[in-house]
Amino acid sequence: MNAAGHALAQEVAALKAALATAEAKGLQVAAELAVARAKASEDMALIAQQKLRIARLERQVYGQRSERSARLIDQLSLAFEELEAGATEDELAAERAVANTTDVAGFTRKRPERNTFPDHLPRERVVIDPPTACECCGGNRLRKLGEDVTRTLETQPRWWKVIETVREKFTCRDCEKISQAPAPFHVIARGWAGASLLAMIMFEKFGQHQPLNRQAERYALEGVPIPLSTMADAVGSVCAALDPLRRLVETHVMAAERLHADDTTVPVLAEGKTDTGRCWVYLRDDEPFGGTGPPAAIFYYSRDRRGEHPQAHLAGYAGILQADAYDGYNKLYLPGRSPGPVLEAACWVHARRPFFAIADIKENARRKAAGRQEIPLSPIAIDVVRRIDALFAIERSINGKSAEERLATRRRLSRPLVDGLHAFMSAQLARLARGHDLVKAINYILKRWPAFTRFLEDGRVCLSNNAAERGLRGIALGRKSWLFCGSDRGGQRAAAMYSLIVTAKMNGIDPQAWLTDVLSRIAAHPAHRLDELLPWNWKARAVIIPSQAA
Repeated sequence: MNAAGHALAQEVAALKAALATAEAKGLQVAAELAVARAKASEDMALIAQQKLRIARLERQVYGQRSERSARLIDQLSLAFEELEAGATEDELAAERAVANTTDVAGFTRKRPERNTFPDHLPRERVVIDPPTACECCGGNRLRKLGEDVTRTLETQPRWWKVIETVREKFTCRDCEKISQAPAPFHVIARGWAGASLLAMIMFEKFGQHQPLNRQAERYALEGVPIPLSTMADAVGSVCAALDPLRRLVETHVMAAERLHADDTTVPVLAEGKTDTGRCWVYLRDDEPFGGTGPPAAIFYYSRDRRGEHPQAHLAGYAGILQADAYDGYNKLYLPGRSPGPVLEAACWVHARRPFFAIADIKENARRKAAGRQEIPLSPIAIDVVRRIDALFAIERSINGKSAEERLATRRRLSRPLVDGLHAFMSAQLARLARGHDLVKAINYILKRWPAFTRFLEDGRVCLSNNAAERGLRGIALGRKSWLFCGSDRGGQRAAAMYSLIVTAKMNGIDPQAWLTDVLSRIAAHPAHRLDELLPWNWKARAVIIPSQAA
């Protein structure tokens, strides 16, 4: 029995040792697998980052490579975000797995140095109590040698406060009259909200597309319940207070030598249904031809898209109008129009799109790789797209130069390309069947040839109307959040606030900061100096005052 028991004990010990070895081996394999997975995730995140960086640089240097380039950058950004987060999770999992072994080397991702601690942010110094005795010998004769600083970026949650403005009353011992300081000016009646709160409500609603009911829910969770009707009342009051600034922006825009115009749909709530209104934008941007006028945009709302609306908007305008081929603009181009002629400048990007739709070689490659049916490509469309892209390449080289320099370069380099394009399209039009897809696209250009070639006669003209489309981009994105305007007056208020917010953005101004300062001053600001509060003048003031104070 003793021999048998001893043998059994040895066998159990051997099995325990084998089990421990197997467990250690399993932990080692798991750690190696986790490290390999972390390295692979890091590589995938790095590849995604480089693809995103390349796409952004190509868009910045070469312009729009395709009509889907902006959407592609958004998709690459989302993919990079997901892979970066996954790589971090895998890195932490690898650290935990390696901690259970002794033979597997740890893995730490190589992170580039980034300036995540801007110099303008305030610093809060937290000093940990130093040791009072040596950890080695226990002696207390310690002398400071230096310090290690660990920086952490932190933010404070939004905090609320109530400001009590006290106006003390005094009575005169001689005449018994009461004296008291005048009440402060308020942007809205009864002054229940400060300028910062009003600016936040307005920017969240019209700049970040957060309806008032969602804002009210969030404020209530923060312990400050504000009735929806009270917030809506504040919106109406602020729009009324800012209307003089909107009129100044409108005057500035309509004084431009050249305007960009476009419109987009705006759903409007109606009885038992949703109607489709329109939001129009007229945008001034003189920077491409070296102009000194600050950029600005004015928005209008209408219930439909009848031509009478742009004709009323531009009733007092005379100059160059960059727009698409909407028939509602045609009366503006009539000779002898009062107060002056409006010259039509067509958009080459609009003209390029139908050709690009049947010349997208890269889309065909993606379809082929995915096993989907390929698009029939047209050699004629490919040739037209390449010719138009050559025009845009010339334009990128003269962007920001004076109108005279742009015109000289266009006459020297662009005119031969345009003449060649006209001859090529005319020749192809004679060969194509009347019902061919390219016939409509070619006729779109040839029938408006004077408008498309106006850039060869005037250096102020741009080749595209992309500036106006960028101005409307926020509305297109916001439709998914606010779904519809509550009424026609709501659409008009939205157009007024879009005018101010988009203009502030075009001038490099934080719209919420600008609104906060303007709302705190506009009630007491002299009417004849109201232009000081416009975004481009406010920007100059914000830069000059600190230097004067220094």
